[in-house]
Amino acid sequence: MQSRPWPGSSFAFLIAGALSLAPLLMGCQPASRADDRVRTDATMFGPTDLRIHPFTSIKDWDADGQSNGLEALIELQDRFRDPTKATGTVIFELYSYERTQADHRGTRLAYWRGTLLTLEEQKMHWNRISRTYSFQLAYPEISTNKSYVLEVWFEHAGKRLTSQVVLETQEPKGVVPTAPTPVTRPAVTQPVAPPAVTPPTITPAAPGTRTPAP
Repeated sequence: MQSRPWPGSSFAFLIAGALSLAPLLMGCQPASRADDRVRTDATMFGPTDLRIHPFTSIKDWDADGQSNGLEALIELQDRFRDPTKATGTVIFELYSYERTQADHRGTRLAYWRGTLLTLEEQKMHWNRISRTYSFQLAYPEISTNKSYVLEVWFEHAGKRLTSQVVLETQEPKGVVPTAPTPVTRPAVTQPVAPPAVTPPTITPAAPGTRTPAP
């Protein structure tokens, strides 16, 4: 007597096969969705504006009564105007203050270049208290008895953000007291001679030159 297959065996086999392929099919979808999520987040929370934080000021880091340079705090903002983080290159330019100039920029006195490209650099410069990136810009010739113009450029993903601020004369106390130490103490960034190269050097940029507008 010839045996006949159980009527439901073929159906059960199809179900088992479908269940075995389900994880593979499901595993392909999250990768695509994850890529879309990354692109969406980059667009929504990526930097769209740059602000020089008001705590930016002249500093005396070794407490000898002589100014050593600037502590510049830069704040990157997303489209919601909230502070955000990003990788990129930061360029600082210090000018003498000229009241008669439309943008008040006189002779360029110093030029610095910093990077925020690695995890270590992010940790080194990020200030959790102010939610800004902090850079110590060495310039021993700076004086609290003079006004300056500080211009900052941030280059990220082929885009350039810029901001400018006038550093007013700080009188009559002379050197500004050192602010509380940031959570992560940033390394001192030395002036470099343009064109910008890595690593930076001590020699300031040649006076009288300006960076062309983007």
